[in-house]
Amino acid sequence: METEKRMELVKAIVEEVRPRLQDSESKSLVDYGGGTGLVSLELSDLVHSILLVDSSKQALQGAQDKISEKGITNSKVLYSDFTQYTPPEIKADIVLLSLVLLHIPDTKLILQKLFSILNTNGRLIIIDFDKSDHVHHPKIHSGFSHNQLKNILSEVGFKSIEIKTFYQGEQIFANQDASMFLSTSTK
Repeated sequence: METEKRMELVKAIVEEVRPRLQDSESKSLVDYGGGTGLVSLELSDLVHSILLVDSSKQALQGAQDKISEKGITNSKVLYSDFTQYTPPEIKADIVLLSLVLLHIPDTKLILQKLFSILNTNGRLIIIDFDKSDHVHHPKIHSGFSHNQLKNILSEVGFKSIEIKTFYQGEQIFANQDASMFLSTSTK
C-alpha cells in the first residue's frame, strides 16, 4: 500500500499541513481515518498529543508499530468508526482528515460528528481530491467541489472556511490525474 506514489502524496500533504500547526504545542490532534499514521506521526513534534482513529485494526497495528519503533510518546491509537459511535470523552483542538472524506458515504454526518468532538475555536483540516469527472467508483466520492464542501461545512456550523488546491499529480486518484485541496475551518 505504501507505494512510491503514495509516499510522494504523503510528503506533499505533510509539507502543506506543517505550517498550519505552528504554535500548536499545547493542542490535541485527532487524526480521523489516520490509517498507519503516515501523515499525523510526521507531525507529532508540533502538537501536544495525537489520537489516531481508524476502523481498520490492521492499519492501527501498523501505526502502533511505528509509534513504538520511533519512540513517539505523545501518540495513541483508537479503533473506532465515528459514523457508528462517537465516544463522548473524545475532544480535540484540531481534527485532521487526510484523504478520508472520499471514502465516507455520508459527508455531512461525519462532519457533524467531527464538529461535535472539536473544542470551541477548534480547527478542522481536510485534505482530499478536487472533484474529477474521470473518477467513477461505487465505493468512493469522485472528489469534492470546493463550493459544495463549503456549503456542507457551513451547514454543520463551521466558520472561517478556506479551501485551496495545492497539489497536482499524475494517476494519483483511482489511476487518474488529479489535484488535492486543503480545507481549514473553525468551530
